[in-house]
Amino acid sequence: MLKIPCVVTIMSSRVSVNIMTIAMIGIILSVAGAVAMEFDEKAGMTLFAFDNVAIPFSQNLRLEMRSPARHPANPVVKRGKPGTTDACGVQFYGSVIREGGKFRMWYVAFDDDTANKVASSRWRAAYAESNDGLHWVKPELGLVSYRGNKNNNLLLTDPAPLGFVNLKVLLDPDDPAPDRRYKISTHVYFRHNTRLGTLAPFASADGLRWKSLVPATTVKAEFRKEDLVLPAVHFEPCGGLYQWDGMYYICGQNAMNAVRPYQGRVTRMYRSPDFINWSQTSSIGFIREAQHTPLGPGRSLESEQTHEGISVWNRGNVLLGIYGRWHGGAEWKDVTIDLGFVVSNDGLNFREPAHEWTFLKRGEDGAWDQGGLLQGQGFENIGDETFIYYGAWDPREHKKTPERGGVGIAVLPRDRFGDLVVEEAGKGSGDYQMPVIQSEFITAPVPIKTGVAHRFYLNADGLGAQAGLKIELLDNCERPLPGFSTVVRQSGFHTPIVWNGKTAIAGLPERIRVKVTFEGEQNTKIRFSALYVQPDTK
Repeated sequence: MLKIPCVVTIMSSRVSVNIMTIAMIGIILSVAGAVAMEFDEKAGMTLFAFDNVAIPFSQNLRLEMRSPARHPANPVVKRGKPGTTDACGVQFYGSVIREGGKFRMWYVAFDDDTANKVASSRWRAAYAESNDGLHWVKPELGLVSYRGNKNNNLLLTDPAPLGFVNLKVLLDPDDPAPDRRYKISTHVYFRHNTRLGTLAPFASADGLRWKSLVPATTVKAEFRKEDLVLPAVHFEPCGGLYQWDGMYYICGQNAMNAVRPYQGRVTRMYRSPDFINWSQTSSIGFIREAQHTPLGPGRSLESEQTHEGISVWNRGNVLLGIYGRWHGGAEWKDVTIDLGFVVSNDGLNFREPAHEWTFLKRGEDGAWDQGGLLQGQGFENIGDETFIYYGAWDPREHKKTPERGGVGIAVLPRDRFGDLVVEEAGKGSGDYQMPVIQSEFITAPVPIKTGVAHRFYLNADGLGAQAGLKIELLDNCERPLPGFSTVVRQSGFHTPIVWNGKTAIAGLPERIRVKVTFEGEQNTKIRFSALYVQPDTK
């Protein structure tokens, strides 16, 4: 939560504290906690340290990305007992959404009913929920009959049966139709000489009872070719589902030919204005360097590739993404998968802030997440931490249809995916010591809503008496705005920036820039993570 150094000092410097002081401290902490809970980064713009579109100009600074830690409670959602709907697999090609005071999870359950010869029907949409994002339960929804009863957590889908290989859920409160408040994009199969993947769009009023948005008839729990909304080619919409600039996007993978030839699995997106009618054209969203060298037919497993598209955290002005870093081999036994990190400012083109950098490495052999990781679409800021939910699948066991891990959490300090720090490499020494160079950056133009006051917050660490961040507001032509220059010396995840005693400032131009300078004798301790710009709603 919010850090209050003055309170900590009072508490630690006195041997005894009277009851009134304790009460006052309690009030302060309660208010701080309330502020932290109310702070919503998605209400405005976030300028992340790693986003070189938001922060294109810098001097004497270096970007350092952060790798998350695995939560000690992993996996937080485990496979069920024998005979249950998810006894063989909790596959997190799924989603986590916080709604009100509850965390809701949708995932794919894979049962152990090997007597069922309709393979696709063993993959079903399932549900879990949590009060804190960490401890999860699988509620008995009473919606779907399984092995003679409805005491399970399966979602009701129409049509049924239909095999859900993955699903992504989007909460869409602005849709005027109440029965479309939730939307699912799911990977199902259809038959066309062979078994191919495709999209099935569903909608729901409550997130539990789902109906297809297109007329469809299932055959052996799979779509017919005549019911497809996308072209009759293999496409696996496993990655992400998001809205951008008035359109819905699904992100997934296939190895179909693109305008330029690429090796293996590429990240591809389709789009729709209404989630029902989908364009028959697609775009390539991300390509790894090795994929620019095609290896030819019959070698689809080999080389470095992307795996199952990109899961997306929509932060309003920027998309953060997690993708599968496929490490190929001549045979399945040689294939492994880590997770990588990408960002997009236009909803179409994704890039890596750090070239070929591994965000989260697969688990060691013997761990629940050994061999390969899956990118679920689950990102939540909870207190001082960011939770990134992920799944597990060991591709080395692909031919054996092994049990599939569960759901885990990777943890970062809140919104601290990467930091800008002072670059010391060029300082030199002795006769080669270079002059002191100022460490600073200037942002791209930031749009400001006219007639509305705005608040600015800083996410940074290492600040203090000898280390400060000087914050200046500039116009679009980088001329200083009089009266808007201040120095922040308090570390925090969302420290309010104050100009002349005010945090909410009005009368700004329609476009501004922000200049940030790393100051002080100990400025090398500063780690800048993000700057937030929010319209004032108070």
